[in-house]
Amino acid sequence: MLRPRETRELRLLSHALSITPAATVTWAHDVAGNTIATAAFDGLTDHLVIESRATVELTAPAWPVFAIAATAVEYPFAYAADEWTDLGALTLPQYRDLDGRLARWVEGFVMARPTDTLSLLKDLSNGVFTQISYQSRDPEGTQSPIETLDRRWGSCRDLAVLLAEAARTLGLGSRIVSGYLSDAEESLLGSAGSGSTHAWVEIFVPGAGWIAFDPTNRSFGSRNLIPLAVARNIAQVTPVAGNFIGTNVDLLSMEVVVRVERASAQDNPLLAPRGGADIALV
Repeated sequence: MLRPRETRELRLLSHALSITPAATVTWAHDVAGNTIATAAFDGLTDHLVIESRATVELTAPAWPVFAIAATAVEYPFAYAADEWTDLGALTLPQYRDLDGRLARWVEGFVMARPTDTLSLLKDLSNGVFTQISYQSRDPEGTQSPIETLDRRWGSCRDLAVLLAEAARTLGLGSRIVSGYLSDAEESLLGSAGSGSTHAWVEIFVPGAGWIAFDPTNRSFGSRNLIPLAVARNIAQVTPVAGNFIGTNVDLLSMEVVVRVERASAQDNPLLAPRGGADIALV
């Protein structure tokens, strides 16, 4: 899952996938509409290199205004019947909360009923930012929301899972997003300078649609965000996944490098003078 997802605020100008050794690559879309490249190899090799290069145009505003439907301006609100059907499991918590601890934590952000929906979601995302310290974490896997609350620290994927589960506790449709940060100054937490992808959350609000919240950086809206894939569960948006046949000592090392650069018309003839930021991903 390395091909950026096009949205109304992200235009994919070019994308190239290079794999060494040579592989037969087939493309498909999964149930969430993510573009999936599957590589099959014919022979043996002692190394594997996957390189993805993309140029995108970002036009998301710094201070977005969302046209939330009148029926959803205040929480609690009810999704339309078709929305409930289509959102399905995206509205249901994915982790067990046997003693209701997560629910009580979430309830602390609901100032009243009714209350302003967007303000509530901002408070919830800001609460993750202020109460949970960000720490880059290399080991595989993701902490459960309760583990993150207990430890008071987590990686961007841990913070994203906590926010998504918090929104689902309120009955709201949420999905996890995997992608990159466009951060030339490398001032944002989880930026490409860390050599990894980034994770955040999108919450569905009628009228506005999917609104992006990045609890790691206390931001909302899609500015600086380059999505690769969206899914119900964080495990479903792993950028590169697969298996190999060999001995238990054959995997000696693995290195991930992410570089995000501003591009110009000289760098890419597809670019023309216009608003927004043109970003090259390597």
